[in-house]
Amino acid sequence: MTKRHGYAVLGTLAALVIALSVALYATVAADDGTPRGNLADNRPHRESSAAPASTGTWVGSWSTAPVGGEPGTEADGMAGRSVRNVVHAGTGGTSARITLSNLYGQSPLTITHASLALSAGDGTAAADARTMRRLTFDGSTGVVIPAGGQAVSDAVRVAVPRDSDVLVTTYSPTPSGPVTYHPRARQVSYVAAGDRTEDSTGAPYTQHTLYWRYLTALDVLSNEADGTVVAFGDSLTDGVTSTIGANRRWPDILTGRLRGALESGQRLPRYSVVNEGISGNQVLADGLGRPAENQSGLGRFGRDALSRTNAKVVIIDLGINDILRNPRLADPNRITGGLRTLVRQAHARGLRAVGATLMPFEGHRGWTPAREAVRQQVNAQIRAGRVYDAVADFDKALRDPHDPRRLRPEYDSGDHLHPSDLGYAKMAAIFDLSTLEGAGQARL
Repeated sequence: MTKRHGYAVLGTLAALVIALSVALYATVAADDGTPRGNLADNRPHRESSAAPASTGTWVGSWSTAPVGGEPGTEADGMAGRSVRNVVHAGTGGTSARITLSNLYGQSPLTITHASLALSAGDGTAAADARTMRRLTFDGSTGVVIPAGGQAVSDAVRVAVPRDSDVLVTTYSPTPSGPVTYHPRARQVSYVAAGDRTEDSTGAPYTQHTLYWRYLTALDVLSNEADGTVVAFGDSLTDGVTSTIGANRRWPDILTGRLRGALESGQRLPRYSVVNEGISGNQVLADGLGRPAENQSGLGRFGRDALSRTNAKVVIIDLGINDILRNPRLADPNRITGGLRTLVRQAHARGLRAVGATLMPFEGHRGWTPAREAVRQQVNAQIRAGRVYDAVADFDKALRDPHDPRRLRPEYDSGDHLHPSDLGYAKMAAIFDLSTLEGAGQARL
């Protein structure tokens, strides 16, 4: 070999090494470190566009908490039917993935076909056919989810605009036992007979439902957000009295506030917001069943808050049901002790914990002067800074100035416990966005 030829070979090898290093760096830079579950499948699937083509950060765009097993599904589940869940993407992205749960199933759940598409319009089961994507799980179009388990889909390349409705459809051919569901969705979803997973017309979806079934998360690969805020609470976070299909729960409105503040040039964290509220949820007590339905805040915090994709902050609004549903008079120190346990768990994972004061409920059938005294004692500890890193004073914002034990009339849905749409908007409006900054305190 001549000296010139040897130099040429060495130059070629050096160029190859540099190219490989650049490719490796790009791959690592695009990964935010969040556990993926199932990785994107690079093999072609019809309309799957499986491999994400852009960089960004995986964040939660929408989520909900599994609540229990749906009554009436104990034998057959949703066998032979397509379930089309409608969810609202608060944050946009260039790729998407979903999480399906069989937490309350008593046998394996077989999903043979699943899809994701943008909705063709408000209040419809029709999909934008151009966005229809077949979902895969570890490269397969089907997945078997064991009882008590969950499955994360491979990522699909699809442009999900912020504030868009997304249709996630699953088909299960065989009985699976109780369907894991979220009953207070405040959103109309759909069911069709047979495998209509990739039907874009929506015509077969003749059954309407106010439940979300199986689906617990929609994540997006986003350039709009660098982390996720988890709103963790009870019916006040679940938004049970908000207008159906209008996305007027306070976490929905907080999403828009944060985005607007960033677009106006305010220096704030770029975060998405997801909702992990369960109606009737308590800090301390579980519901009935095995596994427990409506699991306590202490029991579900790791699953529903700490494990959300790229979680950075948790906003906790819990405690009123510990007062209302306790057959005896609740101990305020036990309630705040439970809340501090949640905060310590958040800090151990590097999350900041912002907490809400408990809002008034005089006029509700469960109100008593003794329960009012417990609420005041809990709020006193929260306001004194002995529970959370920062406080959102929902009580002060929504109480009637002429009778502070009651909600202000325009903020009251009518049951004297849950806010109206205007009340939910007020909760989001008074939230201090600067409290989302920073990490959790080491010790309170």
